[in-house]
Amino acid sequence: MEIKKAVTVLKSPEELYRYWRKFDMLPNFMKNLEAVTPLGDRRSHWRAKGPAAQVFEWDAEITEDQINERIAWRSLEGADVEQAGAVTFKKAPGDRGTEVRVRMEYNAPGGKLGAAAAKLIGDDPGTRVYEDLRRFKALMETGEIPVNNGEPARPK
Repeated sequence: MEIKKAVTVLKSPEELYRYWRKFDMLPNFMKNLEAVTPLGDRRSHWRAKGPAAQVFEWDAEITEDQINERIAWRSLEGADVEQAGAVTFKKAPGDRGTEVRVRMEYNAPGGKLGAAAAKLIGDDPGTRVYEDLRRFKALMETGEIPVNNGEPARPK
């Protein structure tokens, strides 16, 4: 399965790259991500919630790191979720901030049947990535993520 999503954020590529590169900060805006633990400069351990309260864990490595421009990664052998992807940070036209683009490829647990089941229960990965990007935009532009279920906003 391939996912491509983008958002424009009113911040510089340098600032957005610096925040994203601190992988332990990603759970601040990635709703299903419970924790990312750095295992050195290029490797990290990820823990995420999946459909039906399942928990998935995997180790990942950075395969490309172009400072202020692009971070690419892939999961390592034995991962609960096989995936690879990249996030890019490019100045938007007209001095309108930065285009943040995410491209991911992954094999859903349970294959195509598992992916279809996740969509049926409202856990579509494409929608999840898009919503995560919207939370990233809000966090970077305002310092908090708006919530609508009575929870306090998450600070930067």
